[in-house]
Amino acid sequence: MRSDWILDVLADLKTFALSSDLHALAEQLDDTAIVALAEIASLEERTQAHRHGRDKATGSHSGEFGAS
Repeated sequence: MRSDWILDVLADLKTFALSSDLHALAEQLDDTAIVALAEIASLEERTQAHRHGRDKATGSHSGEFGAS
């Protein structure tokens, strides 16, 4: 998981929030960590699907700007 560093940052922020009596912020950071986990997992799932030729995207893209 190459994006998992963000979870460490969120954990550090939560630790700071709790030590500073910022309990609402600490709870929000818990929610944010859950969102981060879900998005990281979804990104990894899409990446794996693409690597194995199971990309379900529709349409086409030439990869060139302005190409028709």
